[in-house]
Amino acid sequence: MPADFHPTAPARPSAASERFQAQVLPYLDAAYNLARWLARDEADAQDVVQEAMLRALRYFDSFRGGDARVWLLAIVRNTYYSLRMKTPPDGMHDAFDEDAHTAVDEQPTPEARVLLALDVGALQKALENLPHPLREAIVLREIEACSYKEIASITGQKIGTVMSRLARARERLKADLSGHSKEVRRHDVQ
Repeated sequence: MPADFHPTAPARPSAASERFQAQVLPYLDAAYNLARWLARDEADAQDVVQEAMLRALRYFDSFRGGDARVWLLAIVRNTYYSLRMKTPPDGMHDAFDEDAHTAVDEQPTPEARVLLALDVGALQKALENLPHPLREAIVLREIEACSYKEIASITGQKIGTVMSRLARARERLKADLSGHSKEVRRHDVQ
């Protein structure tokens, strides 16, 4: 061992680092969930979340309190769109594998499991078919349980726009799941 080597105690996390871990890290699953629905690909979603977490850590000093979940989800959304601009649209998405993402409950009978898998698969497919702005709004509201105000803050839209997009998304999902989708699509956001 060199004579000038002095072992040091591991660095203690800073107060900012501890605050970041306490306030932001609990929402890592929500961040991944939003990124997964926006990117439609696991690898892309992981890239988006990784970049978003780096940005969140880098700019955590500018976080002035409030809802850390909303703040983080806004960063995830903005990161996704900024990364999307750097990547050609057709190169970013692989086909969605419904079999790999279909939730099946082990408790029901085999018949109930088949029906459940069909329903979940149909819902996932209907969600995948929504245009980005509608899918984003419905995922934030129904899956992440964000309020209209939180969605408006995350997306940078007015609450009226959020409400309109949610109404159109629900109408489109209802039509797609019942088989009457052509008439509803004329109001979609492109």
